[in-house]
Amino acid sequence: MPNVLAIAGNPTSPSRTHGLVQYTNKLLEQQGFQTETIAVRDFSPEVLVFGRYDSPDLEPIKTKLAGADAVIVATPIYKAAYTGVLKAFLDLLPQRAFEGKVVLPIATAGTIAHLLALDYALKPVLSELKARHILGGVYAVDKQIEWQPDSQVKVDTEIDERLNRAVLDLVEAVNSRQTASNQQQPVALSHS
Repeated sequence: MPNVLAIAGNPTSPSRTHGLVQYTNKLLEQQGFQTETIAVRDFSPEVLVFGRYDSPDLEPIKTKLAGADAVIVATPIYKAAYTGVLKAFLDLLPQRAFEGKVVLPIATAGTIAHLLALDYALKPVLSELKARHILGGVYAVDKQIEWQPDSQVKVDTEIDERLNRAVLDLVEAVNSRQTASNQQQPVALSHS
């Protein structure tokens, strides 16, 4: 079963960003994928602020990343960029953390004005972490995401369609990579 690790880079709880990650995870689970979410806000502030690359707190994250077929990186957009807490977290990851992973960026914001923040701010950092298969991403405006009494989010039709398309793209990309990897496996020759 393919495995997706979602990194929620929002500093507050609850948040529309985290709700959108949960919504996306449910769509992936319907496709037979296993999902797990890391909330960066739950990470030790000392590790983040002081850049403690050698912190034992990072070991489970590194293991989860190593086992993931795909990564979702989700963030609210503040002041035309992703959050500082997400940047501090990404800075602690190994240099090749996203190598061989399909990466789906997701952003939420109060206005459409910062739509390009995914392209000019977040994607270069993902590339620096050696992500080579970065999907187009999904950008949602706050008014397109509504909190429900059950602490789940309801998204408008446009965002639902875009998330479903992004999930299908992610599923297709992961499946293609796995098929290609299986075809490249060396065949053991028997010496009879």
